[in-house]
Amino acid sequence: MARTRQPGALSLSDRLRTVFIVSDASSRVPSAPAVGRTQSLCPLNRVRAGDVVVVKQLNGAPEINQRLREMGFGEEQRVRVLTLQANLLCQVCNARLGISARLAELIMVLPAGPVPQRLAA
Repeated sequence: MARTRQPGALSLSDRLRTVFIVSDASSRVPSAPAVGRTQSLCPLNRVRAGDVVVVKQLNGAPEINQRLREMGFGEEQRVRVLTLQANLLCQVCNARLGISARLAELIMVLPAGPVPQRLAA
């Protein structure tokens, strides 16, 4: 017995393609805040190289969170992601730090607003 497809219904391959595209697009943090859209927290290892983000939450064990804060990854700290490879290279407090992707998963961030320009002295 042959099944008939309802008009407007998506085939299985079309549904899978739609899910893949939506999940791939949602895995990145936009460089600039989107107007009228709410932003959600994202792990640091999902941010594109060159983006500046603000640390909002640390999700590790208390001793790991304390060490991250000592390194400069405290809440409300601005971080620039320099490279994304096996490890992440970040600029934090005018220092370049390398952390593992696993450790970066514990650092939840939001995109930073525009960086204020320094006034010339």
